[in-house]
Amino acid sequence: MHVFVPGGAGYVGSRLVPALLNKGYSVTVYDLYLYGERLFDDLLQNPRLKQIKGDIRDLDTMHQALQGCDAVIHLACISNDPSFELNPQLGKSINLNCFEPFVKIAINQGIKRFIYASSSSVYGVKKEPHVTEEMSLEPLTDYSLFKAECEKILLKYASNDFICTILRPATVCGYAFRQRLDVVVNILTNLAYHTGQVKVTGGSQMRPNIHIEDMVQAYIHVLESPKKLIQNEIFNVGYHNHTVMELGKMTQEIVGKKRAVDLFVEETNDNRSYHVSSEKILKKLYAFTGIGG
Repeated sequence: MHVFVPGGAGYVGSRLVPALLNKGYSVTVYDLYLYGERLFDDLLQNPRLKQIKGDIRDLDTMHQALQGCDAVIHLACISNDPSFELNPQLGKSINLNCFEPFVKIAINQGIKRFIYASSSSVYGVKKEPHVTEEMSLEPLTDYSLFKAECEKILLKYASNDFICTILRPATVCGYAFRQRLDVVVNILTNLAYHTGQVKVTGGSQMRPNIHIEDMVQAYIHVLESPKKLIQNEIFNVGYHNHTVMELGKMTQEIVGKKRAVDLFVEETNDNRSYHVSSEKILKKLYAFTGIGG
């Protein structure tokens, strides 16, 4: 199978692409390479890797790039609220406007499976302790609103020949070759290691997280799952829902094995909590293959 990965040179893609190659897939990475073009230099001798520098809004180039591909794992987007708010119109053009034309091109080019990276932020803030895929979407920002809109767009094109699956990841954390330092666990770890301090803002807010290795395996697992289990399906993908204070204390304990780390607490007016349940993907996909949670 040949997998097309828009945004493949980003945080998650930098770990997903090597994992796909190691599993024997052919991979086309389609990315602007804004953070440098040498990310996959160690893989250049692999004949199953193809890299295309391009903008996902350039539909003619996308059409050509999809030739010979069988599946899409769509990662490309402006990937957080602060970045999106720097230029909302640019963000909309990337995160929403070009999505439906791309889906139509994918169908035209014979793509059989399309996996879309949405976000658990589409739920907004819920009071329920276990937020499941059946609950209403109440996005609070344009970033999460456009994620929800793209979900609707994709699912309306699902057919017997076009398998559509949506993943709603928790906040991804951990080390990658294209590192991000703007997500909560990575922020805390970076500060603890370099300054000896963990600053917790508030503390009682819930934050769902997933390690990047687990996220990569989830994409691959969905890619390899039988059609009947993933067609037209939406899956939350996360692990435990921890409070920010719990995350801070875990960071203090782990980094504290290398150096002294102090924990500080600051008050906040932002007490939003996010908590998602990943029981559906565990029971429907992982239980089916006998893989533990």
